[in-house]
Amino acid sequence: ELLEATATAEDERRLAEVVGGGFPLVVLDAYVKGAAAMALEAPECGIPWWALAGIGRIESRHGTHGGAEVRADGSLTRPIIGIPLNGTNDTAVIWDSDGGLIDGDPLVDRAAGPMQFIPTTWARWGRDGDGDGDREIQNLYDAAAAAAAYLCASGPMTDDAGLARGYFSYNHSAAYVLNVLDQAHGYRDAIDVPPV
Repeated sequence: ELLEATATAEDERRLAEVVGGGFPLVVLDAYVKGAAAMALEAPECGIPWWALAGIGRIESRHGTHGGAEVRADGSLTRPIIGIPLNGTNDTAVIWDSDGGLIDGDPLVDRAAGPMQFIPTTWARWGRDGDGDGDREIQNLYDAAAAAAAYLCASGPMTDDAGLARGYFSYNHSAAYVLNVLDQAHGYRDAIDVPPV
């Protein structure tokens, strides 16, 4: 009973809302660990956790788009799947690359998961951020680690110019870059996270 009560208390702690964040502790933990993994993999990148939080906010409201919720282990209660990339709604046409395995669409690709990766990008950059041996696009730990790796491929993320370059590689829209950068700065200024 004690072990069960301890596990329940830990889950509740991980689901408690972060003051100033508008998201639970598990979400913050995923962003911090994604950035920390890149500090080991590519120390020159210097990506901060709040750079990932900016993307998470814009792409999926930190894993809550469409009524999804983030569980204590970083998995989602329901998959997040984006619109079809078929040339409508100002999208590019991206024909199916995964037989619908990741995004459920056998005709065209769709972005999937809390950080919104298209299947080909996930195939290259997907990471096992939670250390369970799987790369799950619908898990915030894995998706945050993948986003950090993807962003760091564009160069150092140590200043606004680097962040903007990385965000532009994520989505080729100047408005998107400004929006994500604004959100990221907001998290940087609102939440004090001790160095890992």
